[in-house]
Amino acid sequence: MREYQSIVTEIDGNVGILTLNKAKRHNAFDEQLIAEITAGLREFEADPRVRAVVLSSTGKSFCAGADVHWMQRAADYGAEENLRDAHRLATLLSTLNDLAKPTIARVQGAAYGGGVGLVAACDIAVGTYDAVFTLSEVKLGIVPAVISPYVLAAIGERYCRRYMLTAERFSAAEAYRIGLLHELVPGEEQLDEAIAEILESLLANGPQAQAECKELIRVVTGQPIDAQTIEETVQRITRVRASPEGREGLAAFLEKRSPNWLRE
Repeated sequence: MREYQSIVTEIDGNVGILTLNKAKRHNAFDEQLIAEITAGLREFEADPRVRAVVLSSTGKSFCAGADVHWMQRAADYGAEENLRDAHRLATLLSTLNDLAKPTIARVQGAAYGGGVGLVAACDIAVGTYDAVFTLSEVKLGIVPAVISPYVLAAIGERYCRRYMLTAERFSAAEAYRIGLLHELVPGEEQLDEAIAEILESLLANGPQAQAECKELIRVVTGQPIDAQTIEETVQRITRVRASPEGREGLAAFLEKRSPNWLRE
């Protein structure tokens, strides 16, 4: 694995773990952290050993949004550099969101601004009781534009209207209630136990089927249940069922044995 300055990457069995490692800066975004997270995710995507990815952080905060020094530099950017800067964050979030492998956010502290975007872009999110969240951009006279597609998909328009407009902090319990978190646990020990259980379930399933399933969700979400959507789903199940993994999964079920992806 490549060495980074702002993150740590490791592979544990079939799990890729990407850890934000700027605890003194509360894992806040700057150009380097954004670039390294993007590169680390792409490494995991390309590595056949990795079946699932956990996004975690060191220190008291999961990700405190934008680093103040980065914001100070950005204040002097011209239009072109501002555009490049926004594109870098957009590329990170789309890389995380579109990863073919299942992703889990391990949220152990504050997630502010872009940190909420990271949580929302993961497939599954688990947090501790004391995690806290805010979409704080309007307090700075800006908007959460780049993260908005992922946050809207996670919590819906109604809650975005409140929390994007007020910039209020909200608790882990509220994040769970509105759909940003899937599960709440008391502390970090229980956080790791909960994630281990989820990973056990993820790793029992066909990896190509999971990639296809993620693509299916993206394609079908928001579409009317009309002839075009129905045909899309029919074509997808026909293709996947005839794939090597689909044939192996069905054969394993009928023969009452483990499929080959559990024996590799």
